[in-house]
Amino acid sequence: MSQHDILVLYYSRHGATRDLARLIAEGIESVPGVNARLRTVPPVSTVCEATEAPVPSEGSPYVEYADLQQCIGLALGSPTRFGNMAAPMKYFWDGSSSEWMNGALIGKPACVFTSTGSMHGGQESTLLTMMIPLLHHGMVILGLPYSEPELMTTSTGGSPYGVTHLSHADGSAPISAMEQRLAKAQGKRLAQIALRLIQA
Repeated sequence: MSQHDILVLYYSRHGATRDLARLIAEGIESVPGVNARLRTVPPVSTVCEATEAPVPSEGSPYVEYADLQQCIGLALGSPTRFGNMAAPMKYFWDGSSSEWMNGALIGKPACVFTSTGSMHGGQESTLLTMMIPLLHHGMVILGLPYSEPELMTTSTGGSPYGVTHLSHADGSAPISAMEQRLAKAQGKRLAQIALRLIQA
């Protein structure tokens, strides 16, 4: 069986969103024939002279726009910044006009995920606003259905718009067992639907 890649693209400042990304990748790779391609984006700076090394010192490699073309689906994650995705992730999508013009993402499935410091810190608005550039790219947006029972019982993170994590203000809260199950379920669902779409 040939292997297909699904891009798990995230930005993480303190590690919580990265940990969610890894759990989603586990769910993706639980589906035969699919690999998770973990990538991140470099931070941005208000200082024009600031530069980042071309390869991060640790963690996932930096994303390239070619990753969007080469993958059959996308899981997109960012911590919440005032109810929106973080600036480094927004910067990456703002530079994707060539892929938009070429239709590189049209018809591919995508899901979103986020982490916040407080229960009402903008989780759902962040997920919704992360969907907007994906809709402009013509992607097929996947939520997390209520067939996942943890959505009805979680007291930490979780949303029908995508998996979430409540990290607390200092980022100290580990990903709960329910959040872990939801993240893996979201990755598995993305992989299953991505395979169905390319086989249709």
